[in-house]
Amino acid sequence: MPKFKLNDQFLFGTATSSVQIEGGDKNNTWYKWCETGHITDSSSCMAACDHWNRVMEDTLILKNLNVQTHRISLEWSRIEPSPGQFSKESLQHYRNEIQLLLDNQIKPLVTLHHFSEPLWFQEKGGWLKSESVDYFIQYARYVVENLGDLVCEWVTFNEPNVYTWFGYVIGSFPPGIISIIDALQVTTEIIKTHAILYTMIHRIRKEKNFLGKTAVGSAVHIRVFDGLTFAGKKTAQAVDYCFHELFMEGITTGKIKFPLPKNRYPLKKGRYVDFVGINYYTRNIVEFALDPKNFFHKFIPDKDLNKSDLGWDIYPEGIYRICKKYYERYHLPIYITENGISDRYDNRRPDFIINHLSFISEAIENGIKVERYYHWSVMDNFEWLEGESAKFGLYECDFSTQKRTPRHSAQIYAEICKNKAYSTV
Repeated sequence: MPKFKLNDQFLFGTATSSVQIEGGDKNNTWYKWCETGHITDSSSCMAACDHWNRVMEDTLILKNLNVQTHRISLEWSRIEPSPGQFSKESLQHYRNEIQLLLDNQIKPLVTLHHFSEPLWFQEKGGWLKSESVDYFIQYARYVVENLGDLVCEWVTFNEPNVYTWFGYVIGSFPPGIISIIDALQVTTEIIKTHAILYTMIHRIRKEKNFLGKTAVGSAVHIRVFDGLTFAGKKTAQAVDYCFHELFMEGITTGKIKFPLPKNRYPLKKGRYVDFVGINYYTRNIVEFALDPKNFFHKFIPDKDLNKSDLGWDIYPEGIYRICKKYYERYHLPIYITENGISDRYDNRRPDFIINHLSFISEAIENGIKVERYYHWSVMDNFEWLEGESAKFGLYECDFSTQKRTPRHSAQIYAEICKNKAYSTV
């Protein structure tokens, strides 16, 4: 079993998202997606973990885990239930939640867009209508002006590549569109919006003299794509370009790469993030396939690797490879904004955490500036298309009683967070 020791400046944390844990909101796109029968186990985000009513209980869990930082998302549909109409009650709820984190010496990292949107936004055309984008910017401005005294650090978009691919290419996420042309347009709109928000958040916090160093980034889902054959390697490069590079380059530098459509508001090339946020879970072996419906590629499981409950390869070395790749390219601090495993019986999660952190420690020793690690997730939650069936939690959540029960991995992670180290001795 590997041993590691991380420096005192390194921050350990956990990550959650609003729709996946809060429950009780019918005004968002994912509630409608559940109601129209798209969830594997027929569960609904309407219940989730009832976190909206259990913030104090769940904050105590975070304190018991000894985390120094916690990543949450805000539910746009709660804050702006109808166009231009903002809910002071919902905003105050989030203020209270964030203040509770601060009172327990837990630094908040706040995400503005984590897949879900108000129903009215989709009814107006969503990201396919440039004028609709102004609504998201207006929402973000309201949030930062009213929470920016408590929050220094922001994630604009969570996994914009997953959101776009599943929502506009294969249609398995809302809004359920299947169109490459639409997906490319949405990608450009999101990149443009991120750049606007980056500048806006910095400006608002400076103008209002909010305390603390402002940091803005995104959280991009990154997988390692490896090819074994010549055709597989070329195919893996193409998949990597479409799924990773278009987004990472656009969000980080403002570059609109081929084949993305140029926007009527071209971006000045520069730097639009203060950290590189990476969600890392797995690696895929890629092979060419004469199948246009699957975009001429297929994923092949590695028979030599253990799997998660979802069948994902467990490949800890990948976290080192991607940190090295993006640090050498951008020379910006790296936050692992998500890393975790679906493991109902908790017999792989302890090693999963330890092995990934060991590779992060090695990366830091080799001069790669990895500054944070956010484990996904605190407790079992509503896991998108898998619903309640995928178990990513350090704590088990009994969805019928809402009882939270720590798994063995929670104890291990709490010790790691406390000591910033792991040793079997």
